[in-house]
Amino acid sequence: MPKTFPTHPVPCAAGIGLRSIHIAEVLSRRPAAGWLEVHAENYMGQSAAVDALEKLREVYPLSVHGVGLSLGSASGLDRAHLERLRLVCERFQPAIVSEHLAWSVADGAYLNDLLPLRYDDEALAIVSGNIGRLQDTLKRQVFIENLSAYLAFAESSMTEAEFLSELVNRTGCGLLLDVNNVHVSASNLDFDALEFIDALPAEAIGEIHLAGHAVNEVDGDVILIDDHGSRVPPAVWSLYAHALRRIGPRPTLIEWDTDVPPLEVLLGEAMWADMLARSIAFGGRPEELPVAVPDSRFETMTLPRRDNASGIRFPALAAIAAVRAACGKCPTDHCRRDGHVLH
Repeated sequence: MPKTFPTHPVPCAAGIGLRSIHIAEVLSRRPAAGWLEVHAENYMGQSAAVDALEKLREVYPLSVHGVGLSLGSASGLDRAHLERLRLVCERFQPAIVSEHLAWSVADGAYLNDLLPLRYDDEALAIVSGNIGRLQDTLKRQVFIENLSAYLAFAESSMTEAEFLSELVNRTGCGLLLDVNNVHVSASNLDFDALEFIDALPAEAIGEIHLAGHAVNEVDGDVILIDDHGSRVPPAVWSLYAHALRRIGPRPTLIEWDTDVPPLEVLLGEAMWADMLARSIAFGGRPEELPVAVPDSRFETMTLPRRDNASGIRFPALAAIAAVRAACGKCPTDHCRRDGHVLH
């Protein structure tokens, strides 16, 4: 019989991602973070971290963030993984559950990266079916996060924002707006980040993520890498402010997954997020919603050069370049030929 926890809704304030090196300190200090978010996959077994989270769940509102469900898989969701996620939600009774608009499983092998989809009607039908099954299993609304991307598929017939909006219409899911991901994708794929946010249905956005990113250079081209390894940069704060002016305050998470700093740094970033949100709230009501303007960013595919795959630090980019170097075709053609997964 699962333990019953207090019903703590996630507030419209800043929280932090709970990382293993901070668990003991958070347990002892109980710092004034607005809420906590954990990766579901880290709490699917028995461990000291699981026991600690049960104690923290008594005090903090909780969001569970999945990273391994692969909602874009044409073969459907992994039944065992879905059941493990259901048990995590049953055990910790989080106020928010979220997953990514991505695929990460091929022929039973799990990849280390969350890879983008081809945005068209076929993919929409498959992802909608997977989200429907997810929500039916968990018996709750799930929030879907936009992806950080390094390539786009020429065959896409809609933008990611249009794809997400239609997912909301078809499944009733909510949206997790990752502002850093928007900035990273907009820079890598050369589209307008403000237009992306403006094209999303504001009422569906139930959580926001903020993080830092790395700046890499590949053959003279600057590529932003979503590594969650530094402070939130000014460009992401600016985009966050735009989102708040448009949609109003939302629960906002500070993510930090590599080179994790002392807890005080995360709490300081959360404090800045709260101060910015309050400043904007005092500044007036959200702006009128602008009309979304279609762009042409999906008309071309941008890939690393095939003769420099070995020098690319980010695994997904290296893999993409290696595929193109090996078969002389774009990854879309390669994966279609092998029938691996949906793109």
